Amino acid sequence: MQLSDFNYELPPELIAQYPLANRTDSRLLEVKTDESNRVELHDRQFKDILSLVQPGDLLIFNDTKVIPARLHGKKKTGGNVEMLIERISGEKQAWVQIRASKVPKIGSTVQIHNQMGESFPVEMIGYDGRFYEVRFPEDVLSLLERFGELPLPPYIEHQPDNEDAQRYQTVVAKNPGAVAAPTAGLHFDEAILKKIQDFGVNQATVTLHVGAGTFTPVREEDLSKHKMHYEWFSIPNETLRAIETTKQNGGRVIAVGTTSLRALESHAASGKSSGETNLFITPGYQFKTVDCLLTNFHLPKSTLLMLVSAFAGMENIRAAYQHAIQQKYRFFSYGDAMFLCRLENVKP
Repeated sequence: MQLSDFNYELPPELIAQYPLANRTDSRLLEVKTDESNRVELHDRQFKDILSLVQPGDLLIFNDTKVIPARLHGKKKTGGNVEMLIERISGEKQAWVQIRASKVPKIGSTVQIHNQMGESFPVEMIGYDGRFYEVRFPEDVLSLLERFGELPLPPYIEHQPDNEDAQRYQTVVAKNPGAVAAPTAGLHFDEAILKKIQDFGVNQATVTLHVGAGTFTPVREEDLSKHKMHYEWFSIPNETLRAIETTKQNGGRVIAVGTTSLRALESHAASGKSSGETNLFITPGYQFKTVDCLLTNFHLPKSTLLMLVSAFAGMENIRAAYQHAIQQKYRFFSYGDAMFLCRLENVKP
């Protein structure tokens, strides 16, 4: 596979900069294939998801919580440094992306500060070729709460505000650790979750802490040379039991977002219910657990676009994205959603 196979032109005005007034106000593009693998596209509203799920299905959400992962500081020379947590690797350690005129040397310290005039030192302790490992003087999460800033994606151009603090979290978020939201879950509010439950659709959770690496551009034209970033995941035993029961009863496992899907497929591939995963899903991958996928629209040339192309077919996704652009759907984190099923799991 080549990187250029996953490129498309997106008008900048279709990149959603702010959330809609209500979580369920977004649009929903149903991407359906018939028995001849011909694609059918149906424009819906997100609330129509009740007509796309069936009693006995299982919706699986990612319950990760976005942390205030962006830090600002200064080197001893006085130069400004911005750190973005990529992933937390220990109680006092993390891998970070660094933006500075000149990156601090390994062994040096950066003084992190906040608007209250407080500060603390971060020690540079390692580099893996893409990310820097740093050591905090105390618990990472506690320091981020005092010094960190909500890390909105790079394509959202405004500074994070109080609305973002609420709306860039899902209503099921409870386990801190992500530096980007599992955006498919942003469309759900408590009311629609209750309606889905009352309809007979079961719900379960996994945790996958989305890392900043999800926004790292793929630079290799030959995708077999791309090194996927690591993300930590965990799947509770009750979720594994719910999946088994759903399959036995003929229901469908529906992943809410690519992060839920990666956690589930990582378990299927490794047999592990927790740990770090760098599973890279491209067309040709054989899915083992997930039957349907709810997902937002993804960046050109991104690993997430490759994942959905593997799930629903490259030509089908090309057609869906072309249609979405023509119909002026809203793209990326605060944008609209798609509902996809694998061919053998499409219901009439």
